[in-house]
Amino acid sequence: MASPLLTIRGVETFYGKIQALKGIDLDVNEGEIVTLIGSNGAGKSTLMMTICGTPRCRTGSIRFGEADITQTPTHEIIRLGIAQSPEGRRIFPRMSVLENLQMGAAVTDPKYFDEDLARAFKTFPILEKRQSQRGGTLSGGEQQMLAIARALMARPRLLLLDEPSLGLAPLIVKQIFEVIRELNAKQGLTVFLVEQNAFHALKLAHRAYVMVNGRITMSGTGSQLLASPEIRAAYLEGGAH
Repeated sequence: MASPLLTIRGVETFYGKIQALKGIDLDVNEGEIVTLIGSNGAGKSTLMMTICGTPRCRTGSIRFGEADITQTPTHEIIRLGIAQSPEGRRIFPRMSVLENLQMGAAVTDPKYFDEDLARAFKTFPILEKRQSQRGGTLSGGEQQMLAIARALMARPRLLLLDEPSLGLAPLIVKQIFEVIRELNAKQGLTVFLVEQNAFHALKLAHRAYVMVNGRITMSGTGSQLLASPEIRAAYLEGGAH
């Protein structure tokens, strides 16, 4: 049985008086791909940001491995081995591709840099060709690749991916999901994926959760949820997206 890497219990998060997360219980085990699906505004990105400490949850606890990180500062959470590729890519547009990757590596021992850079370029060959180009001049798909590669430069034990397929062409989406699968299969990387593209996410995931209005309403294996008539109606057949 894989040991839990991320354990979330009873987490409630507020923006002022508005409650965004309502008692979230969720686990990500070592070596798994776990996905969280739900419609826009369900609270998925808020959970991602709460894991990283901004905003802080008002009640509940978040554990990463042996450490309770509920009140840990964000920069220390990153040093513990959680890296996030945030929604909307958020690369540094004025910096070159190489400089963006250097920023990702800032929390790790410099002795690994060349090895990690070579791995990033092997994972996303286009970035090697574009390494001196400014991030802001890349296509949407290339920016997403850069955002993931930058997160990988931090040598994470847990990779948080927030809407990696957002706004991308279907062919690029397929490519991004294939890379996620390979990172997990070949490097044993644990991945927690928030995604509106339920079909791709559930096909990829070992386990999955569904979030509706700040609550977890269903969980199971990716294939169980893919086969669920409720999920198919809501997320896979042009229903409520």
